[in-house]
Amino acid sequence: MRTGYFYSLVFALLTSASIAVIAAPAVKSETTAAPQVLDVSAKSQSAKVDLNGADAATLQRELTGIGKTKAEAIVAYRESNGAFSSVEELLEVKGIGKALLDRNRDKLEVN
Repeated sequence: MRTGYFYSLVFALLTSASIAVIAAPAVKSETTAAPQVLDVSAKSQSAKVDLNGADAATLQRELTGIGKTKAEAIVAYRESNGAFSSVEELLEVKGIGKALLDRNRDKLEVN
């Protein structure tokens, strides 16, 4: 009789413990990396790139469709012909077309 009573108590304890685990709310893990990435991209989009002061790495990183070769071509053009007088003068650089300039016009400035 005592063992039956003991087994009933153990069964009731294990059952209530398993129900408590199943019914417990799931803990959501929150990562803060995503908002930081959004903040960085928002900052980079708001700042304009100076055609006369930016190096090739900056041009490559900040402008859409500009790779290493085109960024180096922009810097080489600036060094051989002097500072850019306008953003439209970028069309004189080999490999830069109207579509590429239009895509990046709002990111560029000439100082």
